[in-house]
Amino acid sequence: MTVFLRLVDTQDKGASLRILVSDHASDGRSSIPSQSFSAIPGSPFAYWCGVRIRAVFSEPSNRAVDAYSGGKTLDDPRFIRARWEVTSPSWCGFAKGGTFSRFFSDVHLCMNWKDDARELKTYLVDYRESRGWSPNWAAELHSATQYFRPGLTWPRRTTSGISVRVMPAGCIFADKGPAAFVDGDTPEDILATASLMNSSAFEYLMGLQLAAADAAARSYEVGIIQRTPVPTLKPADLDRLASLAHRAWVLKRTLDSTNETSHAFLLPQLLRARLGTFNTAAIDAELAGIQREIDDIAFDLYRITGEDRVQIEAWSRKSSSALASNDSNAATDEDDGGDDSDSDTDDTLDLVSWSAGVASGRFDIRLATGERTAPLDPEPFDPLPARSPGMLPEGDPPFRQGTGIQVDDPGHHDDLTAAVTSVLNAVKVDQPADLRRILARDFFPFHIQRYSKSRRKAPIYWQIAPPSASYSIWLYLHGFTADTMYKVQNDYVAPKLGHEEQKLDRLRREYGDDPTASQRKELDTQETFVAELRTFLDEVKRVAPLWKPDLDDGVIINFAPLWRLVPHHRPWQKECKTAWDALADGDYDWSHLAMHLWPERVVSKCQQDRSLAIAHGLEDIFWSEGTDGKWKPRPSPTRPVKDLIKERTSPAVKAALASLVAAPQSGGAPSPTRNRDSRSRK
Repeated sequence: MTVFLRLVDTQDKGASLRILVSDHASDGRSSIPSQSFSAIPGSPFAYWCGVRIRAVFSEPSNRAVDAYSGGKTLDDPRFIRARWEVTSPSWCGFAKGGTFSRFFSDVHLCMNWKDDARELKTYLVDYRESRGWSPNWAAELHSATQYFRPGLTWPRRTTSGISVRVMPAGCIFADKGPAAFVDGDTPEDILATASLMNSSAFEYLMGLQLAAADAAARSYEVGIIQRTPVPTLKPADLDRLASLAHRAWVLKRTLDSTNETSHAFLLPQLLRARLGTFNTAAIDAELAGIQREIDDIAFDLYRITGEDRVQIEAWSRKSSSALASNDSNAATDEDDGGDDSDSDTDDTLDLVSWSAGVASGRFDIRLATGERTAPLDPEPFDPLPARSPGMLPEGDPPFRQGTGIQVDDPGHHDDLTAAVTSVLNAVKVDQPADLRRILARDFFPFHIQRYSKSRRKAPIYWQIAPPSASYSIWLYLHGFTADTMYKVQNDYVAPKLGHEEQKLDRLRREYGDDPTASQRKELDTQETFVAELRTFLDEVKRVAPLWKPDLDDGVIINFAPLWRLVPHHRPWQKECKTAWDALADGDYDWSHLAMHLWPERVVSKCQQDRSLAIAHGLEDIFWSEGTDGKWKPRPSPTRPVKDLIKERTSPAVKAALASLVAAPQSGGAPSPTRNRDSRSRK
């Protein structure tokens, strides 16, 4: 028998210790057989828990929950994207932890699984072989045989409690976002298991094992999950737990339906609330009631009652209170990056963002006007949709026809402020008084933050502008064409420059050689604006011949050549310049853009790097598979290397690239802001 003295919750530990030593009947004194601790995996000295709790670990169960650690790419910039960056079905959902969220959390990343991940697997084999390790891709893509099954996932390492959520069919799971599966893969079995794993009782039983490991780290490893007992379920218990989990999933997904980066997005919160289909407080209250009922059922199934239950509930409240007192990033997975796009909300910017999406042909205004009813909710384990329900169905006409290019220019047919205003008018919402300023100054920083996840910054609306942002061009990622930058040059910036030069000439003639102070100020402002536009046009001309977007490269790679066109947002310009330098140095030679700009370098690399050859469709030219199943470089390529380089080389691109590299970096403080609303086109 071992005696334990508990001083954890005492203020004066010295005085409490003296009492416990002298008073054998004290509540803080426990006498427990040391061998009883062996019932708990890891044999922690869990003297504070009762006999019943320790006994739970020894009881049989009729449920088999298998947990698996997932995979990693070793090069996420190459193989991982935010789901809104790409459109190809070869990119599969990638569950990688994330913020604390039980039952539902959107899968916002995707992995390149083209041709059964041929490029990725080849890269992993070569990577491991180059380091003297076994050339086995499965050593990095752990549990690949379990990919694409419907199941459950959670952030592996977190500062919060465990938060188990549904993982739809068709997904890959990460080492930082493990997965659990139930025999048979039936939705009811998986959902019932989700309820149990999100119960206070289950989390407490895991916590006892963490006490034997690294409790502070909160690492919910697959071994701990599999060693945590799951109670025997009768059909009625299974049905009820599954029903509660399903309802919780629906409610959590409803909360996410106002987040425009989510697969669940329908409408902004302000519009949903106005339509009477969204009440955050009521949803939160119902979720709290569901959690209480799940806890009640779990306690009954584990047969945990009395003081044991009181102890667990007190521990759960303390844990929840600690979580609530942390900042918004405290409950994130270790690799989430603290850039959660949902951490801050702004009703005005949310509405402006949605309206810009409607104007760009991304979102469907008919859901707000009542002309189209919302589609039926999916089931929890349905594969992720290609489009959220709030997006415009493929083939349907957009709210307004456009070129994929919008501009900050009052009176212009493609003026973004006018387009957003027309959207707001159509849904009967008053526009902000300073809407033009919001779009010019506030929207792009907000948009970058909103479209950032897990260290990926992936804005889909691109603002390019001179330093003052007195004039802006807005490009929509999914509206890109090969001619987009030439259209920007010839149809927007050049005519705008001509218009403003004419205005400057008119002012000079009108004010003469001796203008007044106010006239001189107006002239100076106009001269500065014209100078900015000239420089801006020069920069557009530099990059237009280089423009060849490929969405599979990702946002940052496609944006990199335009880094000189975002002086109005220095942090983003720095991100793009860093990516551009890495491109020029050969760090991203897997990208289509690298092949477009430096084919002589990339084609040559494909002879030594099979994964690059696969990325660029040159595998069969440079590589062959032996009878032993191993791939080796061909003694002679099936086509001359010089021919491959020549057909991928454009003199115009090379000249533009040389010009861009040689151009002096423009900089300096932004120019004074002009009176923006006085720039109506005549």
